[in-house]
Amino acid sequence: MNEATIVHHMNTALTLVLMLSLPPLLIASVVGLVVGLLQAVTQIQDQTLPLTVKLIAIILSIVLLGPFLVGPLLQHAQQLYTDFPGLTR
Repeated sequence: MNEATIVHHMNTALTLVLMLSLPPLLIASVVGLVVGLLQAVTQIQDQTLPLTVKLIAIILSIVLLGPFLVGPLLQHAQQLYTDFPGLTR
């Protein structure tokens, strides 16, 4: 196992983490902005409302987008398991 393969696998793993976390983060940002605007317009001062709405939106996004997001994760895990004997020599 040389340094180039380690860097390649770490680069792939970090890119995968960024790709998998991007949709829930974008949804949480948009929902937080919309709820903040609605709170400013209606002058509702409840602090738990944005957190609750964002939590529900993130859970729904993970449930709905999970099957699409798990494909690259499984592919990367399968690639690591098939390359493992060569990596440990």
